[in-house]
Amino acid sequence: MALGFTYLPAEAVAALPVEDIIARIDASVPNGVPRPSTAEALLGSAPDPSEAITVSEAFEVYVEKIAFDDQFNKSDAQRRSWEKTKRTSIGYFIERVGDVPLGSITRELATEYRDWWQDRLRPKDPATKPVTPNTANRHIGNIRSLYLRYHKYVGKPDIVDPFKGFFFAGKSEVKRAAFSDDWVRDRILKPGLFDSLNVELRTIFFLLIETGARLSEIVSLQADDIRLDCEVPHILIRPEQNRELKTSDSRREIPLVGVAERAITSCSHGFPRYYDRSTLVSANLMKAFKTRKLLPTKDHVLYSFRHAFEDRMLEGGLDYGLRCALMGHKNNRPEYGSGGSLAYRRAELLKIAHPFDPAIFRAEVDAQSSVESP
Repeated sequence: MALGFTYLPAEAVAALPVEDIIARIDASVPNGVPRPSTAEALLGSAPDPSEAITVSEAFEVYVEKIAFDDQFNKSDAQRRSWEKTKRTSIGYFIERVGDVPLGSITRELATEYRDWWQDRLRPKDPATKPVTPNTANRHIGNIRSLYLRYHKYVGKPDIVDPFKGFFFAGKSEVKRAAFSDDWVRDRILKPGLFDSLNVELRTIFFLLIETGARLSEIVSLQADDIRLDCEVPHILIRPEQNRELKTSDSRREIPLVGVAERAITSCSHGFPRYYDRSTLVSANLMKAFKTRKLLPTKDHVLYSFRHAFEDRMLEGGLDYGLRCALMGHKNNRPEYGSGGSLAYRRAELLKIAHPFDPAIFRAEVDAQSSVESP
């Protein structure tokens, strides 16, 4: 509330110390001129303004003020993605229930919304694709978070959660497509296949194959994260002031081997054209893969290289702790160690690195030759 006072209903105002009541009365008569609407708000006879704000209006307050900490260390792209997900959830609620005052959401309305998601989990029309329990839980959780955090923000931390207990426990079948070794070696690592792509895109793509890193991690690499002038060439995956990692375990050092080690020499300062633009890179690379018919199934995506990297480590007999360290996963079996030294990691990765024809870097060699020519 303006003027530095928090809204209180009339009975709560009456229970305040006398000096606090007088302060509210004085504030409602600035310069000796009574303001009835201000007096009603300060003395509690007006409706609670927090009960009148609509879901969409409350969401804007949530983005701008309430969830400030959630966004503080995110990059611009991460912030946009975060907001897009939340806004989608709020949009679903408004689509089904309406843009009602946030304070008017009762258990009955919340149940109606929950039941709508249940119908989408198991649609009656066999032609309609069902949503997953995780999807439904995420969207219900986001409207719950808005409801509870907004009310806490306006001084009502003890408000009853109308969405309490709403959770779908069913498990979703996760389609985990990975590129086979033969597919990568025979179909993808072919000389000339990607020469038409710019050098940054090609390098990002080769790093995906031999590091297992997430695309968002690779495009955010900067010069200080790329260590080539050392005994074991490697990259550092680490957070920045304005860029988060997916989890704390995602911070890691990955030795460079195979096509990744060769490719990075052309982009030793990172990827300025694509920094923090993983969505753009994904679109460009997926287009390149589709036009070249390099996706074995409709379930294969760029992330399939990460799955393939994990599979190669497992099939190659690499230590569990090392696999966790290189993937950026939490190690739930600490007795297996933390992944070992960089030299050890490199030696292990060399066992599973894809062989390649140096001619796949013909475009880089030609570009360098043209620069050096008189």
